[in-house]
Amino acid sequence: MNLWKRDEPKIDEKSWLFDSSSSLSTLSTIPKQNPSAYGTCRDGMLNDQEVDKGRGTKKKGGVNNGDKKRSQLLLTVQPTIRIKQTNDQQHKIEKLNSVPFDIKKTQLKMTGINNNQQEVAESQTKNKREQQQNMENERTESICTEEEALDYMVAIPETDGESIFSLRKLWAFTGPGFLMSIAYLDPGNIESDLQSGTVARYKLLWVLLMAHILGFFLQRLSARLGVVSGKNMAEMAYEFYPKVPRLFLWSMIEIAIICSDMQEVIGTAIAFSLLSNGRIPLFVGVLITMVDTFTFLLIDRYGFRKLEFIFALLIATMAITFGFEFFVVKPDIVDLISGTLLPYCPDCGRKEFLQAISVVGAVIMPHNLYLHSALVKSRKIDRSQRRNISEANLYYFIECVIALTCSFFINLFVVSVFAHGLYGKTNADIFKSCEGQSTIPDRQLFPNNTDPVEADIYKGGIFLGCQFGLTALYVWGVGIMAAGQSSTMTGTYAGQFTMEGFLQIKWPRWRRVLFTRSIAIVPTLSLALKTQGVQNLTGMNDLLNCVQMIQLPFALLPIITFTAHRKIMFDFCTTLTGQVFAFFTSLLVIAINLYFSFDYIMAELEGTWMAWIMLIGPGSIYITFVLYLIITCLQSMSLLSLNIFDSIPFLKREDTQFTISAPWVKITNFSEQIGSSRDPIDATSSQTFR
Repeated sequence: MNLWKRDEPKIDEKSWLFDSSSSLSTLSTIPKQNPSAYGTCRDGMLNDQEVDKGRGTKKKGGVNNGDKKRSQLLLTVQPTIRIKQTNDQQHKIEKLNSVPFDIKKTQLKMTGINNNQQEVAESQTKNKREQQQNMENERTESICTEEEALDYMVAIPETDGESIFSLRKLWAFTGPGFLMSIAYLDPGNIESDLQSGTVARYKLLWVLLMAHILGFFLQRLSARLGVVSGKNMAEMAYEFYPKVPRLFLWSMIEIAIICSDMQEVIGTAIAFSLLSNGRIPLFVGVLITMVDTFTFLLIDRYGFRKLEFIFALLIATMAITFGFEFFVVKPDIVDLISGTLLPYCPDCGRKEFLQAISVVGAVIMPHNLYLHSALVKSRKIDRSQRRNISEANLYYFIECVIALTCSFFINLFVVSVFAHGLYGKTNADIFKSCEGQSTIPDRQLFPNNTDPVEADIYKGGIFLGCQFGLTALYVWGVGIMAAGQSSTMTGTYAGQFTMEGFLQIKWPRWRRVLFTRSIAIVPTLSLALKTQGVQNLTGMNDLLNCVQMIQLPFALLPIITFTAHRKIMFDFCTTLTGQVFAFFTSLLVIAINLYFSFDYIMAELEGTWMAWIMLIGPGSIYITFVLYLIITCLQSMSLLSLNIFDSIPFLKREDTQFTISAPWVKITNFSEQIGSSRDPIDATSSQTFR
């Protein structure tokens, strides 16, 4: 009879195995530990209450709870150890969780294990405890996991269960949507807006509106994925796709992030140049941007809510500055409203069509979907009840509507200002308005000829200064700086979430920020040093937008794939109508963007045979991978059941165990998995799918 056997849940056979025939061997398998058992990352200390909660153990049986001395001798919770013995000792000895040290020694003596084996076992235990302490020290420096970051998350207030809507809860959920909306206000978007007004006046405002509506639909899918699955897009892609497609997908998203970051950093550097009257060169502005980005990102050490407040100030700054320019210029309101609400473009040609594509490409950014799915995890949502998941989705829906509405009006301000001031103007017209403005820096930027004006962020600021005075120039510079600084910070976060999700790496904060910043800063600084002044950056925005358009399928198709899969989203899966609409709309956007990219590349390379040779190789790889994502998406939507990639080793998706956190799903056969229990429990649902 085993005196030490207790009525506890059975442990998996993969436990700590020792063999007496070769003394005590090393650990064969270390079970996966619950991160919540290690306490919070704020203090890095092990808390007994958190350990018991994380491991699900109960201190009962074999322990005298009234004996305080014995209670103080309790060891840290350890997994079950089974010891195999030979000859007459064929029985197994189990050391269950929280057994006092002196009782453990008694167990070993009763089973006939010699003193040498006792010393080895005690040494193993001591080493294990030291390893746990080292893990604690590393966790204090590394990124917080979802369980460890609870102290940093924003708490959701409790309200009357019968109320349908609560302003307090909406305020608690407000934040991630506004951080996401900053990607709609980065310097690349601002430059696309002013070019849209310069080229087509108010005719493309409806395109801007439709792009925001489509962006809202996609951001909605991204937020739902993060709330329901508990994973962001990068983490989900790591588990869903095979290794080769996964790494290719990560590299494409990293390229998109780098291009977006280059736009943002250069835009901020241009703002420094405008505000300093040209005294701060472009490369110095890039270095300043890198340093102050580090400074702002350290604010989240004091709470994510404080960082969100900084972003809110930057968005308010953009609204005030660009709104100031709007009311100074006083555009035609009737034409503005008709251009926004009437979806047609009279007398538009190829130039206006390409500009419309540029507007869509600037608004819908690939990395922003990855970012939003991670930001929504910053709230403490009690996911044990389905009602809380639905409630979180509702409030994030409302917040997303408010945030993107604000970003649309800010973009509309910029389009209207330059539609009124630069549409139909020549360089000579602007040259004459700058002649009498001696205080405006670089006032001779526009040549005295009859060519149509080609606008960018820098030229836009000079025009405003010449037309409305130095104050208008400085206000424009402040708005561009707010746009660049805010989008640079969110771009850094997107890079961190993407790299950690795809590569499953956990680095200390300073190392993550330094590495992700360096990836984008190095090419940006090289470009700034190579460029002879900010005057020569007019075509750079088109090139960077073109590259980001090419990367767009690697965000659109995965988000549709994940949110359409019932074993990822459960009963929160997108409806069939929504899936079909998202799929074909995404295909349309991808086709239009690829046409623009192809047209841009051929125009730059002047359509030579060398251009075709350069496009054949990379283009074939690109199209093949996009087709792979399309077929995978159709399989996830249950519209295609044929696994055509099974014959290709590096594209074949094996039956893999996915652990999707769905605690609101009741597991009825829990007794088969964790042993008998009196009370029903909610557990993590492990899904296996192809």
